[in-house]
This record gives sequence, C-alpha cells and structure tokens, in this order.
Amino acid sequence: MKILKPFIILIKLVRESMQFSYQSIIANKLRTFLSLLGITIGIFAIISVFTMVDSLEQNIRNSLQTLGNNVVYVQKWPWGGNEEYPWWKYMNRPQPTLNDMQEIRTRSNLMEASCFNVSFSKQIKYQGNNIPDVTIYGVSDGYDNIRSFDIQSGRFFNLFELRAGRPLAVIGSEIASQLFQGADPVGKTISIGGKKVSIIGVFAREGKSAIGDDSSDDLVMIPLDLAKTMVDFKRVGPWIMVKAKDKVSPEDLMDELRGILRSFHRLKPLDDDDFALNQISLLKDSLESIFGSINFAGGFIAFFSIIVGGFGIANIMFVSVKERTSQIGIQKALGAKRYFILIQFLYEAMLLAILGGIIGLALIFVGTLIVTYGLDFPVTLTLGNIIRGLVISAIIGVVSGFIPAWIASKLNPVEAINTKG
Repeated sequence: MKILKPFIILIKLVRESMQFSYQSIIANKLRTFLSLLGITIGIFAIISVFTMVDSLEQNIRNSLQTLGNNVVYVQKWPWGGNEEYPWWKYMNRPQPTLNDMQEIRTRSNLMEASCFNVSFSKQIKYQGNNIPDVTIYGVSDGYDNIRSFDIQSGRFFNLFELRAGRPLAVIGSEIASQLFQGADPVGKTISIGGKKVSIIGVFAREGKSAIGDDSSDDLVMIPLDLAKTMVDFKRVGPWIMVKAKDKVSPEDLMDELRGILRSFHRLKPLDDDDFALNQISLLKDSLESIFGSINFAGGFIAFFSIIVGGFGIANIMFVSVKERTSQIGIQKALGAKRYFILIQFLYEAMLLAILGGIIGLALIFVGTLIVTYGLDFPVTLTLGNIIRGLVISAIIGVVSGFIPAWIASKLNPVEAINTKG
C-alpha cells in the first residue's frame, strides 16, 4: 500500500485539477468559444488539406488500378516523355497497327491477352435528344480479358460481334441517363456521327475519375471494325494493350514486346525504338513525388492557421491566470503543489484545443459528405487524419498553455492572495 499511496495521491490531484479546469471552461463561455474558434479554424484548415490530397491520391490510384498493374500499353508517345529524345523524332514514329498486335499475339509467350483500341469524339443522337463530343471507344476482341468493368443492364459484345464489326454499342450510365431519361436503353437505336447503332448494354456507374477519361460513365464503346468506318486511325492515335500472364512481371513482358516489335519493324541494333512501351508503374512513381510535394506545401500553408489558433489559446490562458491569481494563492496556501497548478492549467489548455479540434474534424466530415454526394467525387476523412488532427490539437494545447501554466505554478501564495484579479 505504501508503494501505491503516491500514485493514488497523484490521481486525486489530477482529478481535482481537471474539475477546476471544467469549472473554468463552463464559467467563461465567451472565452471558451473564442479559444475553440481559433483552434477549430486551424485544424479545419490543416486536416482539410491532408484529406483532400489523400482523397485525390486514392482516387487516382484506384483509377490507375483499373488500367491494370500487369498491362503494358504499346503507343506512339511515351508517358511523361523523354528529355533526351527530340520531340520531332516522336512525331515521325508510326502509329501502332493491327499487324503489330497480330505479330504480338503470334510470337509472345508471356502474354495472356491483347486488345487494339482507338478513341475519338462524335455527336450521338436519340430521337430529339443529342449529346455533342461524346468519347467513342473502338475495341477489338480481348478487351474484356484486360479491363475490369461491370454491366448494369444488357450484355457486352461477344467474339463474333467484335470481329464482324457489327453496328452495336455498350454505353455509359451518364450517356444513358441523358439520352433516355430513365428509360431502358437496351434494344434502342442511336446515331453516332450519322451511323445507326443498336445498344446491347449499359456499363455500371463508376463515378467521376481523377484522371478524366478513365470512367466508363461518359463513353460509348463499339467494335473496332465499326470504328474504322467513322475515323482515320492514323489521325486519332490508337494503342495496343497487352496483359501479362500470372506470375509474369510487366518488365519481363516489356522486354519481350520490345524484341518482337523491333524485329517486326526491322530496326537495326543501334536504331532507337520507333514505339513506346508504357506501364502503370511509370505513373505511380511520378505520383509519389508529386503528392509528397503537394502534401508538404499544403501542410506548410495550413500550419500557419494552427499557429494562430495556438496563440489564441496562449493569450486566453494568460488572461485566465491573471483572473484566477487569488484562487491560485488560496490553493497553494492550502498545500497545493506546483505541479498541481501546472497540471490544472495545462489540462485546461489541452482540453480547449482538443474540443476545438473535434469541432474542426466534425466540420470536415460534413464537408466530405457534401463533396462526395454533391459533386460525385469520393472524399474520405480517414482514421489516420482524425488521429493526426487530435494529436496536433493536443500538442498545440500543451505548447500554448505551458508558459501560462508555468507562471501560475510559480506564484507566491501570499502575493497571489493579495492580488486583485
């Protein structure tokens, strides 16, 4: 019991100091409100920055995930470019062709599936409704083995329809909503650039994508041979998607594809590639540095907001110490130790900061709901950011309240009792 006695006394002192803090906060409602307001604005600013950046990064990563980690894109232009390679050499490169894809399918041992793609814009019409500049995707067979998607109603193309270039289409949910206004589009006929096409399916809604054209909500997909009748492939820039087999790394697949295409294009050993092999990891590496810089810059700017809130708490705590000087003198005269006074004021400052932080986090949560459901862009207040906000609040409370609490703890009891608050 003798060993536990000091701990029991300490717990009692801490509890009593907390009670004094609660009474002070409740008794001075205006002062409490002003303290909460400063720290609330600060936490709202800094955690909002982190939340938006984290949500944007997650959305982009999810969008890139749908492109496939094990998919290589054969294109004319590389993603991100190459500073050492003149742009005019890129311009002189040939566009990927169906013959390239056929050569890859014939010679590749590491490929699971491949698909030839082209994208362009056309006006689409249904009766009196029309939408200008809709993204039209022309795809060959193999697309459904590479990209992941869900069908809301109807179905996707079968192999015969794709290879025959039948006048059929699968449309996005947003296109279906605008053209048919709630009616079932499956079986209806629309006009794409003047050509009649029957709808056989509707993609399930995906929501807005952070990388723009990745979402299927705003596009119309048609067989590749049908797309040939609508646009010149050399003008719009087609690309080939090649998916690696299980347990085959994208790097190994890229090495194989490079050898196949260089041989097929009859390039000499010292000749530069006349094609680009792009992979999602190239974008992910760039994302790391980009979002690291955004986080630092946003956090640095928002940091000043939290500093302002901290100065507000410190200022109000100085006032609180001055008003309660006589009370502090009485407490010390009755035997209160310095650490009791110190804990009392530190706890009050920390409690004010944490309460302000909680209110700021609540406002951010409401904001995430408004953005998510109002703008159809998923924003999430993560547990990590909640903990970060509370920890920052507690640290600001301790730092802001330490000097006033230290001054209060060192007051002379006799002088303090005789001081008018």
